[in-house]
Amino acid sequence: MYVYYVLAALASLFGLQSLLNGRRFVAYVRRETSRPLPDFTPFVSIIAPARGLEPGFADNVRPLVGQDYPEYEVLFVFDEPHDPAIDIVKGFAAKTVISGPANGTGQKVHNLIAAVREIDPRCEVIVFVDTDARPARDWLLKLVAPLSDETVGASSGYRWFVPERGGLASRLRSVWNASIASALGADTAKNFCWGGSTAIRRSTFERLNVVDRWAGTVSDDFTITRVLKEAKLPVHFTPNCLVASVGDCDFRELVEFTTRQVKITRVYASHLWLPLMLGSGLFCTVFFGGIALLLVNRSIPVVVILAILFLLGAAKSFIRWRAISIPLAEHKSKLNQDLWAHVFLWPFASLLYFYNCVVAGFSRRICWRGITYELKSPTEAVIISREPA
Repeated sequence: MYVYYVLAALASLFGLQSLLNGRRFVAYVRRETSRPLPDFTPFVSIIAPARGLEPGFADNVRPLVGQDYPEYEVLFVFDEPHDPAIDIVKGFAAKTVISGPANGTGQKVHNLIAAVREIDPRCEVIVFVDTDARPARDWLLKLVAPLSDETVGASSGYRWFVPERGGLASRLRSVWNASIASALGADTAKNFCWGGSTAIRRSTFERLNVVDRWAGTVSDDFTITRVLKEAKLPVHFTPNCLVASVGDCDFRELVEFTTRQVKITRVYASHLWLPLMLGSGLFCTVFFGGIALLLVNRSIPVVVILAILFLLGAAKSFIRWRAISIPLAEHKSKLNQDLWAHVFLWPFASLLYFYNCVVAGFSRRICWRGITYELKSPTEAVIISREPA
C-alpha cells in the first residue's frame, strides 16, 4: 500500500496542477473574447481540403462562403474530379481545385500544396480550415485579427466536438478532445496550429518555405507548428475561433479517431507522447487500481484518494465547459446536454488516452479518409492503400 499511496500523492499533485492550468485557461478565454478586434481585414484565401461526403458537409462548408468579412476567396480542394462533395460546393461562390492522388505525402497535405498555387495574387493571409468544422459567421474576422501584430507567426483556433444526437461514444469523444483544447492559452511557446482553423500571413508562409517543408508529411499542422517554432515565431491561440465540430460517432470510430491522433503525435511531436502515456498511466493505475482495491478490501484512505482525484478532474472539466460556452454560445443548448459527460466521463477519457499511447508505441499505421498510411518518420509517409472518395 505504501507504493500506492506514493503514486496517489503524485497523481493528486498532477491533478491539482491540471486544475490550476484549467483556471488559467478560463481566465485567458474570458480575457481574449472580451478584447476589441483591431481594424485589420486584408484579402484572405481560405483553403478547405475535402475528400468524400461526410455527414453535415453542406452545413459545415456553407458558412465559409457567408463570412462577415470584406474581401476573401474560398478554395475547395479534392483529389478526384468525381468526388460526391463537389456537387455541393458547385453551388457556392468558390473555386474548385482538383489536386490528383498524392504520392509520397499525405493526401490532405498534397491538396493544400495544390491549392496554395491557385490562390489570388491579392492574398495577404492564408487560412486553412477543415470541412468537419462549422464556423460562425464572424470566424474569419476573429481568426485573422491577431495577425495585425506582425510579430505573430500564426493565429489558430481549435475544435470542440458537439454531439448531435448524443450517445456515449460521441460524448466521450468530446471529453477526450476537451483536454487538448484547454492545453492552449497565453503561453505561445506551448501553443500549436490546428489545421482546421489556422491563419498565417502569406509572406510568412512563403518566407519559411512551408510548401517545401510539407514534402513527405501527413500532418500539415504539426509541420507548420514546427517551422514557426524553429523561426521563433509565436502561435496565438484565438478562443473566439473555437469551432464546433457537430456530429456523432460509434465506439469503433471513437477508438480509430483517438488512436490516429496519438499516433500522429507520436511521430510528429514525440516529446509529447511519453509524458502523455506516463501521466495517463499514473492516473489509471491510481484511480482504477483504487477501485479494484475497494472491491477486495474496503479502505477509507483509498475512498478519500479516489474522491480527491475525481473532484479535481470534475472541477477542471466544469470550469472548462463554462469557458467554452462563451465562444460557442450559439450551441448552448447542445453544450448544456453535454455537461454531465464532461463532469463524469473524464476518467474514462484518461483510460482511453493510455490505450491510445500504448497502441501508438507499437504501430505507425493510420487510416485517414479512406487512405491507409505508414508513418515512417516526420518527413516520410508511405501510402499503403486507398479507397475511392
